[in-house]
Amino acid sequence: QVQLVESGGGLVQPGGSLRLSCEASGFTFNSYGMRWFRQGSGKERELVAAISTEPGSTYYADSVKGRFTISRDNAKNTVYLQMNDLKPEDTAVYLCNAEKWGRTGPTNHWGQGTQVTVSE
Repeated sequence: QVQLVESGGGLVQPGGSLRLSCEASGFTFNSYGMRWFRQGSGKERELVAAISTEPGSTYYADSVKGRFTISRDNAKNTVYLQMNDLKPEDTAVYLCNAEKWGRTGPTNHWGQGTQVTVSE
C-alpha cells in the first residue's frame, strides 16, 4: 500500500520556522523524484520545491528561494522541507508528491497534506 504521510505543519508567527516531513512507504522511494506543493485557500496548487532521486539536484520556486530548503534521506524514506523566515503568504496546505517517469509516462503518489498557517 502506497503511503505518503506529511507532518510538521502548524501555526507560526511571521519570521518563524517550521520543518515539514514526508515519510513514504509502499514503493521504491529512492527511484522517485520528490516534490513539495502547496495550495492556499482559493488558489491554484503551486510547486514549491523539488529534489532528484539522489540528493544532488534541487529546484525552488522564486517565492521561496533563500528561505526554504528541501532535502531527503533515502535510508529513512523521508523528504523534508525546512521553512525559514515564514511569511503570511506562505499559509497553505503543503502536499508531498513522489514522481517517477517510465516508458508509459509519469507515476505520481500524493500525501494528504499538512496545514501551515503563518499569522500573528
